[in-house]
Formats: sequence, C-alpha cells, structure tokens
Amino acid sequence: MTRRMQILAGISLLLGFHGLVGGCRETGPPPAPANSAAVVAETQLKKPEAAPRDVVVYASDLPKSALSEFDFWNDPASPGGRMVGTPNNGDQLDPPPENDPHVTFKVEVQRGVPYRCWIHMKVGAPKDKSKANILWVQLSDAVDKANKEAFKPGTGSYLTAQGPAREGWTWVGCDSADPKSSEPLIYFRTNGEVTARLQAGMEGVGFDQFLLSPARFLEKPPSEGVVKK
Repeated sequence: MTRRMQILAGISLLLGFHGLVGGCRETGPPPAPANSAAVVAETQLKKPEAAPRDVVVYASDLPKSALSEFDFWNDPASPGGRMVGTPNNGDQLDPPPENDPHVTFKVEVQRGVPYRCWIHMKVGAPKDKSKANILWVQLSDAVDKANKEAFKPGTGSYLTAQGPAREGWTWVGCDSADPKSSEPLIYFRTNGEVTARLQAGMEGVGFDQFLLSPARFLEKPPSEGVVKK
C-alpha cells in the first residue's frame, strides 16, 4: 500500500469512528420541551385543604342582642363565668316554628362535612310542667345526608337536645326529631357563615357552650366541662 493510500485509509477510519459516536448520542433521551417547567407545575398534587375544626361558641361571648327572653346568669363553672338561661314559671314551651325564647348567633362551617351538635346544658330545678331540660336547635343552610334541606330557622324542622331529669351540668347531643331519621349528623351546602338558633323547650333551661364537631366529638360527647376553642 502506498503512503497516500495509507493516509486515506486512516482518514476514512477516523471519520467512521466519529459517525458511530454521533449515532450513539442521537439514541439518547430527547431534549426536554421548552415548557417542561409548566408541565411539571400542572402535574403537581394540590395541597389538601385544612381539616375542619370544632366550632365552639361560649355563651359569655354573645352580645345581649343575641338573646330573646333569655338572660345572662353568673356561674363560676362556665367559660367567662357566665351562662344564659330562662326563668322557670313551670311552663312547657312549643317547638319551632313557634317563636318562643331563643338565642341566635353566627358560626363558620365547611361544606359537605358531617357535624355532630352538642350543647353543654344546665338542667334546672323542675317546676309544674317544666323539667327545665330541653333545647331545640336550628341551623341555616343545613341539609341532611341526602342533601335535603333540614333544620332551617322558621320551619318545623329542628334538632332536639334533651337533658336528663337530674339537675346540673351535662353535655347533651342534638338528635333528630324525625323518628325516620337514622342519624343526627348535620351537613351544610356552602362554606362560610351560617345562623344557629337555640330555642327553649322548657322554662328554666340554660347552657354555656354550643359545639359543632366534625371529628373529635362525632361519636361521643366531650369528657371535660369546658371545650377550648
């Protein structure tokens, strides 16, 4: 082989080697698209919403304007040292939509979350027809499990909180007055502020806390006398 032919053969071999290397590079992963950052952002999981909290209302925090034929009473066992109650003349009162002594206030709730209602009730001394141990509860924008409107103020739909016959403080669950209802859970159609209305079922009844619980007290009442906010 002549010198010229040897040089040409070397050049051909070198060019072939570079071609192989270039081919290997071409079989690698394709370059990322220009908008890859946006694609990643779109596929990221959304942060979960904050878990719903217990809704706790202390009677001592209510303004006087929230009370209709109820009065503030001093009680050292109550948050802020005050509760609300009705004087006992011995009468048994009519349920909603009758407009008897009541307390009305606003609470913040979450849509689609099951809540259980509890009232820290002070059962008063019985007198004539009154055992001083019933409150009726209504909530605006509330629905039942079937998403049917329920417990709306001004209607005949309500929950009943009936305490024991013995006098004193106790946590009482709000149960459905409908015998066909299998559970006392409350749901809401929207997020935000709704109106709670507690109406006296018997004179002499009182309370110092209203509680809507989505988890902690969904099955059992609080064990402590005061639930912290």
